[in-house]
Amino acid sequence: MASVTFKGTPVTLAGNEVKVGDPAPDFTVLDENLQEVTLGNFRNQVLLISVVPSLDTGVCDAQTRKFNEEVNKLEGVKLLTISVDLPFAQKRWCAKSGLENVITLSDHRDLSFGQAYGVVMKELRLLARSVFVVDSSGKITYKEIVPEVSAHPNYEAALAAAKQAK
Repeated sequence: MASVTFKGTPVTLAGNEVKVGDPAPDFTVLDENLQEVTLGNFRNQVLLISVVPSLDTGVCDAQTRKFNEEVNKLEGVKLLTISVDLPFAQKRWCAKSGLENVITLSDHRDLSFGQAYGVVMKELRLLARSVFVVDSSGKITYKEIVPEVSAHPNYEAALAAAKQAK
């Protein structure tokens, strides 16, 4: 498992560690209307999955805006932003941010995504900042778990991986 800190303090990641080349594990999360969404909803699509602890923090807000702006320029790539924020909070954030194409998904109910991808910070019941790219055949082609949760991910590497995924 990756070694991760939150503001300098080590945290324990829980769940199943996934690796590049693995089939992307299924998960069940909620959209802003409390409807269940699974990986199967995005079958045969290239996904850039941006995972943040909470949209209501500066780095998470910036990460979501940056990926939204850049992924909008990529043909055939769908951006999913997953956090444990309540769907109502995600909906409020989207309305306040002015971003219309953001797909925010909540893992608050049972940490299905976090457990499946090994990014649950056990001590905090939040998801570790991470990025995954899933190609149209359902394989993970890129993975980054940011070592310090308050730091930004490598945007360029994630976007390059999303461009190359088919």
